[in-house]
Formats: sequence, C-alpha cells, structure tokens
Amino acid sequence: MPPLFEFVNLSVIRGDKRVLDRITLSIGEDENVAILGPNGAGKSSLIKAITREYYPVLSEGPVTFDFRGTDTWDVFDLRSFVGIVSNDLQYTFTRTITGREVILSGFFSSIGLFNRVVTPAMEEKTQEIQRFLHIDQLSDRPMNEMSSGEARRFLIGRALVFDPATLILDEPTNSLDLSALHTFRKTLRTIAQSGTGIILVTHQLHDIIPEISRVVMMDGGRICGDGEKTAMLTDEKISRLFSVPVHVREENSWYYATGY
Repeated sequence: MPPLFEFVNLSVIRGDKRVLDRITLSIGEDENVAILGPNGAGKSSLIKAITREYYPVLSEGPVTFDFRGTDTWDVFDLRSFVGIVSNDLQYTFTRTITGREVILSGFFSSIGLFNRVVTPAMEEKTQEIQRFLHIDQLSDRPMNEMSSGEARRFLIGRALVFDPATLILDEPTNSLDLSALHTFRKTLRTIAQSGTGIILVTHQLHDIIPEISRVVMMDGGRICGDGEKTAMLTDEKISRLFSVPVHVREENSWYYATGY
C-alpha cells in the first residue's frame, strides 16, 4: 500500500522564520508513530503541513507532498482517512456545546450544529462512539463544564466519526491531571488496538503508549532521528534532543526520563 503521507524536501516559512526545513518523511496507514521533540521543534507545524494549514515553499531540490500515493487530492478527503485532535481545537470548543453535539459536528466539520440536518445514522454512530470511549454518561454536559480530560475524549470522538485510518493527536496530555492522564492513556490504547493508526505529537516520553513502535525526533524544524522505539529512546539520544542529561527508564513498555 502507498504511505498515508509522504513529504520529500518539505520546507515551510511563517513570517521571517523557517519552521520546517527540508523535511523528508513517510508514514504508513497502519503505523503507530510518536513525533517527539522540545517545544518549538516544529512538531505542530508538521501537523499543520499535513492538514494543509501550512503550505510548502520552494527550497533546494524538488518538493513533493503525497497523500495516499498521489500528489493531487481534495483536502476534504482527509476527513475519511485522518482524524485530528489538538489543543487549538479544544480551545475552540470550550463553549456551551454539549458533548453529543461536538461529536455530531464532526460530520459537518463545523463548530456546533447550526441547523444542520442530523440523520438517524449520524445519531447511531455518535452513540456507538460514546459507548466505545465510555463517555455516554457525559453526552448532555456542555463542554465548558467538563474537565480537560472529559472534553478531550469528546474531541477524539468527533475525530472518529468517519472511521479514519489514522488519528493525529497534537500534545494531547497538556493540562491533564494524573487521573485524566490515566483515562486518556487507556482510551488511546483502546483506539490503537482497534486498528486505527496513531500519530502522537509530544515532548513527553511518558505519552508514548506501548502500541507505538516508531519514534521520529524533531528539533529546529528538522528531523534529527527516525527509527524503532527502543533504538531511539536512549539516554544519549534523548539527552541530545532536549539538551539536558537524562536517564531513560523503561517499565512494562512505558518510557520515562529521570535524573534531570
């Protein structure tokens, strides 16, 4: 099968800054990948390049961006293959919209329903997602009255309405306490085990669930490492990536940075 995404020599400039610098990267539909790096590394810019919020600029050599093996595609095709959850999206949805309405809005790529025609099939799919994510008891609660963790699960539900091949999560555990983090990890593992690919963008080693097998490291808008998880999450490589001496500890397929 062709890769879900493939960049060759991709650069993006925002203002006077090159936020992505000659990125070459290919990710398959069935892969579970972590994109790891410090704040300002270009991780979120890479996701915005995938979603076509950021467009490439000409740089040294040819530039290609293929989606499912073709360089000509409609951005709306992304909905059927990629679900996206970000902190920006959560901020947008912090309002008096119920959890149920948030999930239903995914069918229309809207913020709320605004007199949209909701079909019985959409209602059934929404109920199925709520049961899958164990959030049906929160269905009628407004988003601005939920905890960050509860709201995050409804945004994940919104991203799942078209049964995407891959779910992209950009810094998903920001603002979650220990209880919410535990619930979120269980949710993410359930999704990965169901066959949906995961692209997890993070600066935290402990966000990397055991189902993730590949780690892509970013710094300064560039990819500085890409490989199998156990080969990438080492003392030397993590210390170099974050410019601080650390010890990487593995426990039951979870990884933690200590000693800094």
